[in-house]
Amino acid sequence: MASTQPKSLHKGRINSTLRQFLDNEASGGLVLMAVALFAIITANSPLAEGYFSALRTYIGPLSLQHWINDALMALFFLLVGLEIKREMLDGQLSSWNRRLLPGVAAAGGMAVPALIYVAFNLGNPAALRGWAIPSATDIAFALGVLSLLGPRVPASLKVFLAALAIIDDLGAVIVIALFYTADLNFIALGGSGLVIAVLVLLNRLGVMRLWIYLLLGAALWVLVLRSGIHATLAGVILALTVPIRLTPGTPEASPSTSPLHQLEHTLQKPVAFLIVPIFGFANAGVSFAGVTPAVLIEPLTLGVAAGLVAGKLVGVFGTVALLVRAGLADLPAAASWGQVLGVALLCGIGFTMSLFIGLLAFDDPAIQDRVKFGILAGSVIAGLAGYIVLSFAARRHAAGRL
Repeated sequence: MASTQPKSLHKGRINSTLRQFLDNEASGGLVLMAVALFAIITANSPLAEGYFSALRTYIGPLSLQHWINDALMALFFLLVGLEIKREMLDGQLSSWNRRLLPGVAAAGGMAVPALIYVAFNLGNPAALRGWAIPSATDIAFALGVLSLLGPRVPASLKVFLAALAIIDDLGAVIVIALFYTADLNFIALGGSGLVIAVLVLLNRLGVMRLWIYLLLGAALWVLVLRSGIHATLAGVILALTVPIRLTPGTPEASPSTSPLHQLEHTLQKPVAFLIVPIFGFANAGVSFAGVTPAVLIEPLTLGVAAGLVAGKLVGVFGTVALLVRAGLADLPAAASWGQVLGVALLCGIGFTMSLFIGLLAFDDPAIQDRVKFGILAGSVIAGLAGYIVLSFAARRHAAGRL
């Protein structure tokens, strides 16, 4: 009996951490939906001029919008990095068997939307710079929609979606680093490398004082901002160096004394309920003044929307089907094919990260608006379709017909 108790306690702790993460993301997604709608209403109301003017106002060296997108979102990426590291070392992605299904599904869910976008925009080389826009999944939005179904959706499906979206976020971070980097300042880049080396050394030496990592992380953010690489990547790099303390004699983490767990716990609610909604409000506001049907059916707009809806559906569901049919993986426990189809549709909600990549890809406000139209249309269609399919599948699954 004594030998099984620590394992049971650890399992309970991990389940509690996962449940808290899913609850925060789901609730944050519902808040984000409301904020995005409010931003659109504001951008098309008498308050529109003040809204856009405030975002362009400079505070020190950066405009308000840049402070939000470059500084506040660095904390979002810090949390993303912490979640990726924790899941890889001590969570749902801690073994190759657990990584296989969500990992391959995430890869398919990034590749197919990009190909669809490229197919729509082959005749416009300038528009091809936005190829990665529909490749991203918004974990908060997707889990927010999933949470509306409550217990009708098995917990394993929520874990699958969370794991897929986390791997998707990792892919998006790599894409941003490789393809959306401006001209480099090699002096600042060298300084960034030096700070990173110190962070890695501190980790190797077993330094557990979190404030040291955060202080160096602030310096890293400034240097990365000046280097030409997008400043938010400093958050991911910092996250990967924050130590995770293991329980003596086991490969399991000790959340109560682990700096990584402590920082992740501290950031979860502020990021879900403050930072991401602020980003959404600052960037979802798109004016429909002067918008014609021709704008909505332009290749760029359609490429984004079709990439999110059709691309994610084919990419995610198709790869899951191939793996399961080949006997390389199993469906999430207690989940049906219809429910997996619904989750694949929810992956087409690309709001936060898609908006972020769109802002990096294009400087022209008119093109950014077209990107936003495509993201909003695709995300709404994917969200509604996913909810409807999941509702129908849950009823059929409960009746034993699927």
